[in-house]
Order: sequence, then structure tokens, then C-alpha cells
Amino acid sequence: MKDSGKWRARIRAEKRRRTDGPGVGGETERGRGEMDEGERKEGGEGGEETVMDTRVATAELGWTAYPNSGWEEVSGYDENLNTIRTYQVCNVFDPSQNNWLLTTFIDRRGAQRIYVEIRFTVRDCSSIPNVPGSCKETFNLYYYETDAVIATKGTAFWMEAPYLKVDTIAADESFSQVDFGGRLMKVNTEVRSFGPLSKNGFYLAFQDYGACMSLLSVRVFYKKCPSVVQNFAIFPETMTGAESTSLVIARGICIPNSEEVDVPIKLYCNGDGEWMVPIGSCTCKAGFEPDNGNVCRGE
Repeated sequence: MKDSGKWRARIRAEKRRRTDGPGVGGETERGRGEMDEGERKEGGEGGEETVMDTRVATAELGWTAYPNSGWEEVSGYDENLNTIRTYQVCNVFDPSQNNWLLTTFIDRRGAQRIYVEIRFTVRDCSSIPNVPGSCKETFNLYYYETDAVIATKGTAFWMEAPYLKVDTIAADESFSQVDFGGRLMKVNTEVRSFGPLSKNGFYLAFQDYGACMSLLSVRVFYKKCPSVVQNFAIFPETMTGAESTSLVIARGICIPNSEEVDVPIKLYCNGDGEWMVPIGSCTCKAGFEPDNGNVCRGE
């Protein structure tokens, strides 16, 4: 207990000193699978629509932690020195840990499949002196689907809520005491998805059972195929299906001064938010000529 308290105090002290360097511990090192900001597909672009992103929070996240001795919300800085809200836990010297962290209600906005991008750091258990064998370097991700906002303060909720497990998430990179003192933190980025969803929204739950870690950011998004004009037809923005392998049919509407040829025109939206398998086409009506493949102009 005493060593655990010293370690958590050390983390808090380190976080207070972060204004002189980027990242959670100052300098950061990209973990496997992490993207630069310029490589990221932000909401509304590249087939993704973000529904929650903790990096843009301007106030406390206000998630629910159970028990109170587990997850703790703290302020931090990202690689660009922007203030972010993070959650941390480090009870590695206390056995039988079962710490839960529940987000606020997240509206699914009609999406049938949801993706969660998690950026986090994990302390290497072998680098902690005299740490017991109960120390972990993984955590669990769950979701709880519901039609309405529910009370989460009571003990009964944590014991009885029908959580569905998404995955056990492990770090590709962990940091040691040497890294911590040298102000180098190894950031991991993992993406998981779940579905099909049918209710109004859901909660995400993070379960710690003995790790020393920080949740740097959580981004929740769904994928979609953007509206497009192809084969002289307009196809509307279309959400992807319930499975990553789903194909969703979208009917096209012929552009002005054009008409369908043979079979009804349609495209398929795949699970990655990309259009594929065009069927049918429209053609310019008599007296009109195609221009750039998307316009029919009068002769």
C-alpha cells in the first residue's frame, strides 16, 4: 500500500511538470499502429464520422469510476501541447484489483457498427521493484447497449449490468522506470469494433485488474461511404453495415437531364466506407451531351 501510494504520488508530480515537454510524460514515442495527426481520418472525412473524442473535451469528462480508489481523472498534454483529459490507475501493490471506468451515454447516431480508438500507456511490471505477481499489463474493454441514460452510481449496476466484452487489450509498448525518469513514454494505439447495435446508444466500460496505466484518449466513430456522383448518378452518404464484411446497397438517382439505362443503378458500400461493385448507369437524354462524366449539357 505504501509503495503504491508513493508511485501514484510520483505520477501526479510528473504530470504537474509536463508543461515543459510534449506528451503524457513529456517526450512521446509512437507505438505500433499509431498515426500522425496528418494521417488520421477525422470525423466527416475519409469515410469516418466521430461521435466522441476525449481530446477535444474542454471540461472534466465526468466518467464514473468504481470503486473510488481506482481510476482517477487528471489533466495532461498531448504531443502538440494541447490540454487533454486522461484517466489513470496504478494500484499494482494491492492484490485482487477490479477497477471499472464507465463513460457517459454515447448516442450511436444510427450506426450499426461502432469503432473505438484507444491511446494509452502501460508501465512494465518487471520494472517496478518488489511488485507482486498480480501486476498486469492489459485491461478489458466492454460495452453496454441501452435506449436511455441510466443511473450508474449504485453498486448493483456494476454487479448486474449485462456488459458485453469487446476484447482484452495489451500494450505493444510498455514503459519502465528508466523511461519515466527520462521523460519518454511509449504510447499505444489500438482500434476495436463491435456490433450490430440496435438501441439508441451505449456506454463503454474499461476494467483494470492490476495495471499501472493511463488512458490518454478515447475516440468513438463509425464508418460511412461519402456521397458521390458516378456514372451520371448521385449516390447519398451511406452508413456501413453491422459487420465489417457487410455490403450495403445504395440506390442512385440520375443527374438532371439523364435517365437510367437497363437495370436500376446502384452501388455497394463496404465495411471500410468505400464504394464498390457499380451496377447499371444513367446516360444523357436525347439533346444533351456528357461533360466531365457528371453533367449533361444541352447541345
